[in-house]
Amino acid sequence: MKINQDAHSTHISQKFNQELEEIRSQLLEMGGMVEQQVKDAVQSLLDGDTRLASEVRGKDAQVNQLQLDIDEYCTQILARRQPAASDLRLVLAVIRATADLERIGDEASKVARATLKLAEEGASPCGYIEVRHLGNHVRQMVQDALNAFARFDSTQALAVLREDENVDLEYRSATRALITFMMEDPRSISQVMSIMWVLRSLERVGDHASNLAEYVIYLVEGKDVRYREIDQIEAAIALRRESTQAAD
Repeated sequence: MKINQDAHSTHISQKFNQELEEIRSQLLEMGGMVEQQVKDAVQSLLDGDTRLASEVRGKDAQVNQLQLDIDEYCTQILARRQPAASDLRLVLAVIRATADLERIGDEASKVARATLKLAEEGASPCGYIEVRHLGNHVRQMVQDALNAFARFDSTQALAVLREDENVDLEYRSATRALITFMMEDPRSISQVMSIMWVLRSLERVGDHASNLAEYVIYLVEGKDVRYREIDQIEAAIALRRESTQAAD
């Protein structure tokens, strides 16, 4: 059964309703925190702001603790309520999503670490424009995936999955350009390699945002679409919707 925002508001137990809403709220809070981490990490690199970079790295412990707290809360719900159907999918989706959000925070911390390294070695002669573009792109993906989760919007989740292909193309193009630059100017290899690792981290943020989008589709459509190509996912969702409409 496809669900929407009202699907979890019909339990006899008001306490159960509150618990389900609480884990969703906590997930979105964690998501907002790691999205800000990505934004600040990229900005610290572009501005050479070591103070901001240190702040990004300092938030890692807070993000990690949030994941532990949410996982514990979800475990308690599973043990006490033994949820089924869409309620069970919500709890499982939240558990999976917190793992990806924690990894997004890790990637933001890596970008911040590169800022500190470049502050010691000297700025890279190139690559900052690519970092800005890719950083904005993947941060928007994270934001859109979280919005899809908040609204139970599988259509927006599909749009996030489509964007991942564009991020991969952008990443490969930027990487080729930086490799060419290093071949022409070997003196800059260390600094440019730092930028390449930053781009790699940002590309991974896009991958994790795609994972979040897949969990939204699982939650809303009841279909596990991990490890499938985008056209297969779209076809599976369309088929499921047709079957549901026919049953109605």
